[in-house]
Amino acid sequence: MSRYLSRSVQSLRPSGIRRYFDIAATMDDVVTLGIGEPDFVTPAHIVDAGVESLQLGQTGYTSNAGIYELRAAIAAQVEQRYGLRYSPENEVLVTVGVSEALFLALKILLDPGDEVLVAEPCFVANPALVETAGGIPVMAPTSADNDFQVTGASLEARITPRTKAILLSYPSNPTGAVLTREHLLQVAAVAKKHDLVVISDEIYERLVYGVEHINFATLPNMRERTIVLSGMSKSYAMTGWRIGYVTAPAAFTEAMYKIHQYLIMSAPTTGQVASLQAIRSGEDDVETMRQQYDRRRRLIVDGFNRLGLSCFEPRGAFYAFPSIAITGMDDETFCEALLQEERLALIPGSAFGESGRGFVRASYATSEANIHEALDRLGRFLTKRGLIARAEASVFAA
Repeated sequence: MSRYLSRSVQSLRPSGIRRYFDIAATMDDVVTLGIGEPDFVTPAHIVDAGVESLQLGQTGYTSNAGIYELRAAIAAQVEQRYGLRYSPENEVLVTVGVSEALFLALKILLDPGDEVLVAEPCFVANPALVETAGGIPVMAPTSADNDFQVTGASLEARITPRTKAILLSYPSNPTGAVLTREHLLQVAAVAKKHDLVVISDEIYERLVYGVEHINFATLPNMRERTIVLSGMSKSYAMTGWRIGYVTAPAAFTEAMYKIHQYLIMSAPTTGQVASLQAIRSGEDDVETMRQQYDRRRRLIVDGFNRLGLSCFEPRGAFYAFPSIAITGMDDETFCEALLQEERLALIPGSAFGESGRGFVRASYATSEANIHEALDRLGRFLTKRGLIARAEASVFAA
């Protein structure tokens, strides 16, 4: 039957994350630090708003672009936080998560063979969606030596006549890196010099720790060449509600709207109503969850470092990205052995690109009790291989 499938689909790589979830699903007593979504339940008042919308019979389509009140609330929040003005009429588009938003952004920009510079390590969908949209992902690697900051020089070295756009995802999944203003300005300079569009996936914008998140479109002369993607999933613990959004100049959003109206019609009505409630009344919830993530972040990073798995300090999202260099194992072998022997699920860094090889991703969007247990299991694993002394096996030992 494969002869019926397009070459582009046949060549698309399967997700490097799913395999470990599938293996873990066949086992008992697995502690997983692999899931990249909040472990919090959507706050009750947001759920209530969604339920009420159903009880009121609001079960039909909305405007293709999204409920106007929601678009106006998004525009007002972006202006309040970043000083950027977007018109709810034609510069804000509500999508089915950031995944749809990213596909739309790529699809309106790319002709077959056009290239997109993709900062790496990155979420597994980023290069796959470039390919699905007809483009060619050109990976711009980063490293732990500079805290996984993409540089202007790295991007410049990969420019060709086919380069059309730069795709950024900061705060980063999987590394937790947040781009400094210095590095953002380097990217902006490359975009301006080569007349490129920047697609900035900022879904983790509210989850930063001790640093400022800088919206890429706020940089000098960048608003008119930037498509910013964000949404409700991470900050408000609303992954299953499937609401993302785009803020961008009208020329971009109107082009995206053309595809969106045929592909989707409109984002889920109930999710849109709940999202409006979240934006209007959910700020305390965001801060409560952010503070808990911050405590977990410090706990897990300290634990990895004490066990000898060098881990730079993640400043955003809810992931740590420690090196496993001391083990002498490649990241896939390490994760498979750890899962089989200690029932602890981490994700190999190479699932997120070649520059993630030799690292593992650990999500701290889980309870402190799970993090304690995970670090103890990791300590046992390293002790059995003689990589750390038995006295160091539990990072919580008195």
